[in-house]
Order: sequence, then C-alpha cells, then structure tokens
Amino acid sequence: MLVVGAFLAALGSLNQTVYGASSFIERYLSAIANDDIATASTTPGVALDAAELEALGLPADVSTAMLRTGVVESGPEDVRIMSDVAHEDGTHTVTASYRLEDAIIESSFDVRPITPLYGVLNRWEFAVSPLAIVDVTAAHNPFFTVGTLTLDARATKTGDELAAFTQVTPYLAIAPAVYEFSYNSVLLEAVPAKLQADAAARVPVTVDAQPTAAFVERVQFKVDGFLAACATQTVLQPAKCPFGIEIDDRVVGDPVWSIVSLPQVTLTPGETSFDMPPTEGVAHISVEVQSLFDGHRFTLEEDRPFTLALSATIQPDEDIAIQLR
Repeated sequence: MLVVGAFLAALGSLNQTVYGASSFIERYLSAIANDDIATASTTPGVALDAAELEALGLPADVSTAMLRTGVVESGPEDVRIMSDVAHEDGTHTVTASYRLEDAIIESSFDVRPITPLYGVLNRWEFAVSPLAIVDVTAAHNPFFTVGTLTLDARATKTGDELAAFTQVTPYLAIAPAVYEFSYNSVLLEAVPAKLQADAAARVPVTVDAQPTAAFVERVQFKVDGFLAACATQTVLQPAKCPFGIEIDDRVVGDPVWSIVSLPQVTLTPGETSFDMPPTEGVAHISVEVQSLFDGHRFTLEEDRPFTLALSATIQPDEDIAIQLR
C-alpha cells in the first residue's frame, strides 16, 4: 500500500509539474527562445488545419516558409508563469509573463488535455493555435529578407498577380516572437523593420524597397548614352529625342548638336515602376543657315532647353529597362 501510495503521489506530482499545463507552455516558449522552431511548430495544437485556415480567411496553400530556424530575431526570455487556472471541462488557462527584447509581455494561452502518455501522464494541446499571421507588403520589389531567409512574395501566386509592382502576402509565423524584415541588393534596399508578433495575432509589415545609388547611376548612364546618341543625329529634329528646333530660314549646313546640361536622374516608386519626373536638360545646336529675307548666311548658335521623364523597371536578369514618357 505504501509503494502504491508513493507511486500515485509521484504520478500526481509529475502531472502537476513536468506534465502540467504550465510546463507545456514553458516548453513551447523556451523552444522559440532557443530557435528550435521544429519543436515549437510541431507542438500539439500549433498547426492549423484546412477548416481553421478557412475560418481565418487564409488560402489552403498559405506560406509556411517562415516556420524555420534562423528567421526569428528574438524569442521570449525570462519566462514566468503568472497563473494556471483549471476549468470544469478540463481545459486550463495559463498566463505567462516574458520579455521580448525591451518589452515585457503578458499573454494567456488556453490549453486542453489530449490522450495521456502511457495512459497516465498528462498531455496537452493549444485550444487556439498561437501561430501569428504576418501580412507582408513587399513594396516595389517581390523579394524580402526576414532573419537569414530571403523570400519571394509571389511564390504562391499565379496569373496577373505575378506582375504586381507591390505584393501583399500572408505568412504563418511562430509567436510570440520578434522578427526583422529588410532587403538589400545592388539595385534595391529597404530600411529594416522590426515586428512584434504576438500569439494568435494578425500583424502587418511593409518592406519598402527603394532604389540604391547604383540603380540611379545605371539609369543615369543609360540616359547619358541615349542623349549622346541623339546629339549625333545631323537633323533639326532628332528622331525619338526630347529636343529639336524649327528654323524658318534655309539650312545650308549639317546641324551639329551637343548636350550642355544633362538631366539629373532621381527615382521614386510609382504604381508600376520607378519613375523620374520631367527633369530639365539643355541641348545646343550649331548650324549654318541662309536668311530667306536678304540671303545672307550666318551660324545659328542656340541653347534648347528640354525635359525628360522616364520609368525604370528591373528585369529578371537584373538589367534595367527604361521607358521614356
């Protein structure tokens, strides 16, 4: 009897501690803090089934790409269980306090019992999945970086959605946790944006990609080359060029164009491309003409101001396509 009583007492103690609802929550939070996302994401009740996804307004193929090691910037530290309230139906509400970077957070988790281990040791699952939904707006560039992972916001899309200049895509993410979103390449960069994803929350984040100095320099090089080519045309109205002149007198020599002042490229995101507003430049023409009034010849020298506007897009091969406007 003493042995049986001791066994039952030990079993009860284990079910209150190691196999208790509070320990279940502590283990989950510790897995996130240790970047053990495989353990955290396979904790009972974390995964969302098709019905739950539909209820949340999410597609069945919602991306789980963020559910991996190396993505979380920081997880919950200094975890303390504040309360563990048992309910008549066997469920528990566990309230935990923890630190996420500089913020002290207190969250409540509802858990319910599932089939006991070996028929005697308590096992639990989340009654409501703690996964967060992160709505990522990848502005002006479909790629973004979160942690050590670079993702393409178009990955689960088809048709016309693939061509959108700004992509909005939901991702499932382990929570609670802090994430850092950014992007950096030769042509585009986005200022890092930190996001606190609370358990079972839906949160937005924008990765705002802007042209780098290298991007602007490449477009400037293309503009300079285009205008230089325009200046080689020995006509009064160079074809497909932003400058030209009409002369009422007789032209008796080949017009010679030169560029006095180049438009300085600036780029800002538009609806479908990176755009340069109408920007002024100055061309110069030198041409021999004969007056129709008195027949005398003279050299016409004249500066011709012009404006140039364009849109620029990055091609799949990283080349830049320019469209004059």
